[in-house]
Amino acid sequence: MITQKKIRNVAIIAHVDHGKTTLMDKLLKESGALGDKQFGHSRLMDAGDLEKERGITILSKTTTLFWKDYQFNMIDTPGHADFGGEVERILNMVDGVLLLVDAAEGPMPQTKYVLTKALQQNIDPIVVINKVDKPAQRANEVSEDIFELFMQLDAPDRHLDCPVLYASAKNGWATDDLDKQTDNMEVIFRTIADYIPAPKGDTNAPLQMLVTMIDSDPFLGPIVTGRLHNGTLKENQAIQAITADGKLLEQGRATKLFFYQGMEKNFVTEANTGSIISLSGLSKATVSHTITSLNCQEPLPTPPIDPPTLTMHFSINDSPLAGKDGDKMSSLFLRNRLMKEAACNVSIDITQMKGEGFQVAGRGELQLGILIETMRREGFELSISPPQVIYKKGEKGEQLEPIENVQIDLEEAYLGKIMEKISQKHAQVHDVSPLGYNRFRMQLDAPTRTLIGFNSQLLMHTRGTATMHRTFKGYEKHRGPLHTIRNGALTSMTKGKATAYALMSIEARGTLFISAGDEVYPGMIIGEHSRENDLSVNPIKGKKLTNMRAAGSDKDVRLAPPRQMTVEEALSFVRDGEKVEFTPNIIRLRKQ
Repeated sequence: MITQKKIRNVAIIAHVDHGKTTLMDKLLKESGALGDKQFGHSRLMDAGDLEKERGITILSKTTTLFWKDYQFNMIDTPGHADFGGEVERILNMVDGVLLLVDAAEGPMPQTKYVLTKALQQNIDPIVVINKVDKPAQRANEVSEDIFELFMQLDAPDRHLDCPVLYASAKNGWATDDLDKQTDNMEVIFRTIADYIPAPKGDTNAPLQMLVTMIDSDPFLGPIVTGRLHNGTLKENQAIQAITADGKLLEQGRATKLFFYQGMEKNFVTEANTGSIISLSGLSKATVSHTITSLNCQEPLPTPPIDPPTLTMHFSINDSPLAGKDGDKMSSLFLRNRLMKEAACNVSIDITQMKGEGFQVAGRGELQLGILIETMRREGFELSISPPQVIYKKGEKGEQLEPIENVQIDLEEAYLGKIMEKISQKHAQVHDVSPLGYNRFRMQLDAPTRTLIGFNSQLLMHTRGTATMHRTFKGYEKHRGPLHTIRNGALTSMTKGKATAYALMSIEARGTLFISAGDEVYPGMIIGEHSRENDLSVNPIKGKKLTNMRAAGSDKDVRLAPPRQMTVEEALSFVRDGEKVEFTPNIIRLRKQ
């Protein structure tokens, strides 16, 4: 068993797409932590289907690698602001972070967010400027920008003097001198061992472990993961789980202990203070509970988490087409699934309503959209209301609303158009600066409610060339009402299957969401009107048959491809009095 002095607990934190998971791949491969089955694969830590499809990290993962006589417990964290709650709770397990920054983009909004959280917990950072192989890299300028960011955040002197490394994770090398390229990651291992402190804690004290992650295994049952803050843990040891206020939750035994090397379980018989370990044997313990020995009733403190800012109403689908696609159609199934989500996701709040359904509060559209997409794939049919921001009352009784810091990178040709759109959203622009190559960066803040669905509009107005990043700023005084930001809906007045003949005439009124042959029902939204008012239409009307015109002539009708919406686009399209109907294979919109 590795001694406490030789353990290093480190999280990789960064803005989205700055190379965290790729860097982790290279560190695992170079340390020899990968078995034959894993070697050669990329993005090993992003094992979920949605993570692979979207190319983002959604859930934090922990893995262990060994270098010389050191044990490095490494944690890959999400880079998107909506999953900031994952980062906040993970930082409680580590003593150091690798702050990864793109050598071309430099510090981004989420870079500031994750660094702020690390500094608040007095965690030692190592800066890694990644992607220095890019032709557009500006590593020296980025290094200065990072130093300025540390200064803005009032970092202590010891953090201002933190190590700065340069890397090309894609090509598998890192260096502490930009002018000297290497062929390995040795400098990162060495810097972690020299700079990041060993975990504190008393080996002789009673066992205390804060649960930070939960999972399940078909053979082992429920699995809890956390860091041993004090004491040691042995296989088959009697343990208990207590709540944050010290109440007994359950007692049991640590039937199995293990950690991950790569993505494979490595079973052990004992774990020392400072170790990050997974165990089975408890059924009720979840995130924020403390695992202790039977003679200890003192829970570990739970770090504060930023509150949710967005809420949606979840209920089982009750449309005329309900039950034709999914197999989970009961409120009990829905309740159990949402409670399971709340147990492992500290940034989501679930409230059961007195009437039908549940109020689900989270950090943003992407986070809640991922939850909906996951549930669709599990067989649920859901009815979801439009996203609503969570307001607060100020000290003087005034209404406060969530505000977000926003950064938009775009081409100069679209700058005027986007400035016009932003001005309609009660945004306050702080800076517009050139990036080179005819691109500009806008820094602004805007109310969360005005940004719902704005990313798709931004891509449409800039032909997909702009990028937008957001982080939660805080609550400020309400900035006033908004003008209409969407045209009216084309709504079906009948039930049946849509015909090409009917859709041909409706198509002239706006943009269609359905194709010929799709089932419709009264109140179903089948398209967006070209004007601000809603319009009821008959999409199943057929052509009257005469001797001159046969039924088969409909085959000559040419319709434009319907607009296909993603989960997030559908949620941002609907407004008050409307809902989105999600089934495993279909997304429909309807009037409430």
